[in-house]
Amino acid sequence: MPQEVRGVVALAKGEPVCVETIVLPDPGPGEVIVRVQACGVCHTDLHYREGGINDEFPFLLGHEAAGVVDTVGEGVTHVAVGDFVVLNWRAVCGRCRACRRGRPWYCFDTHNATQKMTLEDGTELTPALGIGAFADKTLVHEGQCTKVDPTADPAAAGLLGCGVMAGWGAAVNTAPVRQGDTVAVIGCGGVGSAAVAGAIYAGARQVIAVDVDERKLTWAGDFGASDTVDASTEDVVARLRELTGGFGPDVVIDAVGRPETFRQAFEARDLAGTAVLVGVPNPSMTFEIPLVEVFGHGGQIKSSWYGDCLPERDFPLLVDLWQQGRFALDRFVSERIRLDEVEAAFDRMHEGGVLRSVVVL
Repeated sequence: MPQEVRGVVALAKGEPVCVETIVLPDPGPGEVIVRVQACGVCHTDLHYREGGINDEFPFLLGHEAAGVVDTVGEGVTHVAVGDFVVLNWRAVCGRCRACRRGRPWYCFDTHNATQKMTLEDGTELTPALGIGAFADKTLVHEGQCTKVDPTADPAAAGLLGCGVMAGWGAAVNTAPVRQGDTVAVIGCGGVGSAAVAGAIYAGARQVIAVDVDERKLTWAGDFGASDTVDASTEDVVARLRELTGGFGPDVVIDAVGRPETFRQAFEARDLAGTAVLVGVPNPSMTFEIPLVEVFGHGGQIKSSWYGDCLPERDFPLLVDLWQQGRFALDRFVSERIRLDEVEAAFDRMHEGGVLRSVVVL
């Protein structure tokens, strides 16, 4: 029978979020209910609240989550009751043109739960990124559940569901950084710091962190950045060239997602270098550049979707690296909060004082 749980909902554009009673139907074919143990507060949730994704209000927010499978629907074989899982929003279909061509990280028809979660009055909710995990329990497709080592701390493991994976994957999968490369990361919050860690893992010989906030530059240093550039006082392009022998980095990753930062990434990279956009721009932003500069500079301009990851491949790997002491995943958890503290966490996110606030249930 349907279950009632608590969940954080954005009822209307720009309004503070609130905790509401959410009704979950019994899982149907291919669906599962996951008892959420922890869920990170991501910028994407704030984008949903502000109407920056779409206008399909009300939204059930939250998507960087880990928990335990509570109930399974008919035909579910991918997971079983009791499995510890990290939720992912790219459950590949295996049938679309990207999957058939062996590029499932670009899947164009990812799976989501078919049924809707609702408010008490029957109003259908739109789950953030098809997940909606700021809740005691949530309904997802079985393919959105990735099993990882059950001894992992849910507060840290859940962050693989979006921001950490996006940054790490931008360096390791999208660029990809090669042994001996020089790398710069512009914007060193959660995503950018993960990109720094990914670049180190991939074998970069130099990783330069760029930000306007001294705290974030310190965080990036903790994850392995060898040099820093204070973008509030220094010419970013000139300084990046100076730090790389006058040439510019082989790879520049923009974890901010603004026209001015992506221009810095484009201009600072070495000839035939790579610029990667992983920060999410808002729909109103545009980027103009003379075509001759694209031709003359050469190299590659890439965008990174979810770090071009495959959850079944990448999530367990990163948990293993963490447990081996080779990736400080737990360092991304700045604070552990309650479900009713998400709105305040958005404020701290704006202030730049946290890598990640994590709701622990």
